[in-house]
Amino acid sequence: MAVGTNNLLLLNYVHVLTAILWTGTDIFMGFVLGPILRNVSLSTRRELITWLMPKMIFYMTTVSSVTTTAGYFLAARLGLLAVGPPVYYWMLGLFVVVAVLFIQGLGFLLPTNLRVFFELRKAQPDIAKIQRLTRRYIRVVASQAVTQLITIFLMANFATGFPLTF
Repeated sequence: MAVGTNNLLLLNYVHVLTAILWTGTDIFMGFVLGPILRNVSLSTRRELITWLMPKMIFYMTTVSSVTTTAGYFLAARLGLLAVGPPVYYWMLGLFVVVAVLFIQGLGFLLPTNLRVFFELRKAQPDIAKIQRLTRRYIRVVASQAVTQLITIFLMANFATGFPLTF
């Protein structure tokens, strides 16, 4: 709706709100829920993950896609896709960060979620495999949170008129 109506304020709200949801969820999952899951029984972990993972796969794919799409259209509407230095370098940095997030999300996090989910649905899940996948998953989610904080830093520069022009 925000893209279709060409409403800059609505597009900005959609972009910022979904970015907050995406970053907040990554931080919560990586730094709060992850450590908790490491310290609960297998049956509790299994029950929580088999309930949560299908919802998270849908939620995170949707939120990250809406954030990225709204951000692209917002940048286009603000004329940030056709700028010269130094803004061009900030935009290039943002595109690199978004590419890293995209590759991590669809190339590693989504397949890992599916592997853990299907492993936990087995009658005799391979606990060592699940633990190995979960440890790597948590490290990638933590790196995504750091990458998203870098994105917030870059976005703050856009919002304040680029005071940090090197």
